[in-house]
Amino acid sequence: MDLKQRHKVEAAFSMSSMTDIIFLLLIFFMLTASFVTPSGLPVNLPSSKNTTIVMQKVSVSITSDLQYSVNNRRVSKEGLERALRQELGGDEGVVSLHIDKTVPSEHLVYVAGIATGLKAKVSVVAKPQ
Repeated sequence: MDLKQRHKVEAAFSMSSMTDIIFLLLIFFMLTASFVTPSGLPVNLPSSKNTTIVMQKVSVSITSDLQYSVNNRRVSKEGLERALRQELGGDEGVVSLHIDKTVPSEHLVYVAGIATGLKAKVSVVAKPQ
């Protein structure tokens, strides 16, 4: 009498589906984590209780030694309006102001005046408390 099994069960485990899931999770976290773009200049931001995250198109930074930059590109105070006009491209966008907390407020008003003259919304960046 022959009692052998006709179908043998293989005890191997396939990792291909597990790696697919890991790669999908990795892509998901990479895409969702890239929404906040920090300013590249060393700016000591003031703190605020109510802060929100805004998708920025144009970033204007003013350092403590009054150096202006638009999207990490240094510009002079006189060339600021031309640089903002180029970056906005005639669209209504959001200009994020990264201003050091030691900079006098007249510089903030100067940049905000230029941005509103170009029909852009102005957002002052602060770090949460």
